[in-house]
Amino acid sequence: MARTSDAGMNSRDAMAAVLHDGDRVGLRFERTFGHSPDKVWRAITEAEHLAHWMPCDIVGERTVGATLSMPFWPAVAEKFSITGPAPTGMLLVWNPPRCFAFSWDTDHVRFDLAPAPAGGTVLTLTTWIGAVEPPPPEVASGYHLCLAHLAQVVDTGTAPNVATSDPAPLHDHYLRHWDALDHRTEPAP
Repeated sequence: MARTSDAGMNSRDAMAAVLHDGDRVGLRFERTFGHSPDKVWRAITEAEHLAHWMPCDIVGERTVGATLSMPFWPAVAEKFSITGPAPTGMLLVWNPPRCFAFSWDTDHVRFDLAPAPAGGTVLTLTTWIGAVEPPPPEVASGYHLCLAHLAQVVDTGTAPNVATSDPAPLHDHYLRHWDALDHRTEPAP
């Protein structure tokens, strides 16, 4: 059984590693799921699953170089008072069920899936943050919360919309532990 920390995180939900390339900052999360890469792939690429864990849909042709639109789900837009046109991006990698990468506004997001040694799937999420607003600990807590919802979607087929969760305990946890995280230097894409 997973242990719960002071931020309400399960022990299987490791904190992000922080990546540096000059002034650019990135985050890397690794999660292991007891499910096939195909099942995890569907959860990270299909709107019916994205609606539970990702703050937005990812709309566009699944062809490298295609323009993507990322309209926020209504509950997320309402909670965070998001108005205006949907952010856009470009599909950078589409290699089912191993790699899905895209630009999102000024960020780069990449999901790598690999078979886990004991069965299941290892998911590595890497994001390079283009405009560091809000500060990286807050961005890390947002991705961390999304991945917790993703785990629930993969395990049960559903989860409450990510907009229903309070990220404050995770923000506080990341702020308290930011300097102690694994900080790595590696090239940004």
